[in-house]
Amino acid sequence: MSVPNGLRCLLRPSTTTSIPARIVPVTVLAASFSSTSLLGKNPLPPKGKAPPSRVKVLPGGHIRAGKKMQLGKFKKNKQVDRSRPPAPGERKAYRKRVTLSNNNALPVEGLEEMSPQAMVDPEKVGRMLALPNELVDQLRAVEAFKPTQTWNMFRQPSILQRKETRELAEKMQAAAGKGETLKLVISGDRLVGKSMLLLQAVSYAYLNNWIVFHIPEGQELTNASTDYAPIPNTAPTQYSQQAYALRILQFLRKANQKLLLDLKTVFPHPELVQHFPVGTSLLQVANAAKEPDSTWPIFNAVLQELTAEGAGRPPILFSLDGLSFVMKASEYRSPAFELIHSHDLSIVRRFVDLLSGKTKLPSGGAVVAATSRGNSPRNPSMELMIAQQEAKQGLREQPVKEPYNRKYDDRVEAAMRDIEVLRLSSVSRSEARSLMEYWAASGLLRTAVDEKAVSDKWALGGNGNLGEMERATLLTMRY
Repeated sequence: MSVPNGLRCLLRPSTTTSIPARIVPVTVLAASFSSTSLLGKNPLPPKGKAPPSRVKVLPGGHIRAGKKMQLGKFKKNKQVDRSRPPAPGERKAYRKRVTLSNNNALPVEGLEEMSPQAMVDPEKVGRMLALPNELVDQLRAVEAFKPTQTWNMFRQPSILQRKETRELAEKMQAAAGKGETLKLVISGDRLVGKSMLLLQAVSYAYLNNWIVFHIPEGQELTNASTDYAPIPNTAPTQYSQQAYALRILQFLRKANQKLLLDLKTVFPHPELVQHFPVGTSLLQVANAAKEPDSTWPIFNAVLQELTAEGAGRPPILFSLDGLSFVMKASEYRSPAFELIHSHDLSIVRRFVDLLSGKTKLPSGGAVVAATSRGNSPRNPSMELMIAQQEAKQGLREQPVKEPYNRKYDDRVEAAMRDIEVLRLSSVSRSEARSLMEYWAASGLLRTAVDEKAVSDKWALGGNGNLGEMERATLLTMRY
């Protein structure tokens, strides 16, 4: 006969008496044979309650809790990643890193250096020109080199002198000699070398001691990635970008340091916190910009000094890559949460006024912009104006405006109504041969450069498309 659990405590031996207690055996009932599944035998607990535990009863009435039922699958311990996370801005710095030399490449003997005379010499068309070391430092300072370009495969940065390069250099030389402003847009198909031609324009300006304001990517001004603030007493409201203005001043100080040191101020500039008397070096004024909060008045003062009439200033080049990004509504928002047009951003406004001819450069210069086909939004107004200018130059037929297209922008059409278009085409066979001989001399092309090899690569590259030729010839090249 089994004893109830409540009487077991009364049957345990007592320490105060010598009479031995009667030990009552505990009978453990065993379940009979059943063909039901385990789920039916041990149903899941109600929601919100813990699963039942298995209880083991030992002789003597002691009860020991066993392992609890674990529902579901067993989970393994996750491996903790103890690697160092990237620092702020480290990924962007790695993505934008530019390597301009490769010690594994062979040095090319007899390579002529780029000079102002060589860029306008007809005999130098179709030849490779090496960039001088001082010019390389200036181009690196303004971020004129692109990470997608193939500088890291050669011993020394060198550029192919094309017929369009000579044409652009002659236009810039003529505009500076007459004191006029060249307003030019570089257009062409994808991978034909528009950014490279813009780099050659910047190189010509530095070699001739011009002041250069270069914007490497137009989308950085309009994709809402920099600080902005409304400028008081402006109608329509203009917006300043002080962080990007500080960046432009840093470009200017690094690349034109010697030239700014010789230029003196002609205005007192009472709006600046720090007093600069008339006759102060422009480099000293530009060096006063340390923080973005105090940069905007200094940026305006430097521009006012460089564009002063009758002050004997050198020619100025304003260059921009990615024109379509500054010819549309930006991603910034006004206080009413409306999209701000790119032309209402003050830095873009200054560039557009120069491009349209509303503002002129007193000492002459050039405003050169390059379009982008690989990463750019579609802009019907910009494409229409470029096509109309090409039709005026006899490069194509007169385009027709789409009557039901709502995406035309009057402000863009007004800004690009009086421009000149330089259509960049594919390289010729002689230019392609010169380029392939340079690749072979650098040790990257292991085949003989003859007429058949040049014709094959020129045809595989889409009849002379520079980027496609690099892809077809150098398979390991990243463009």
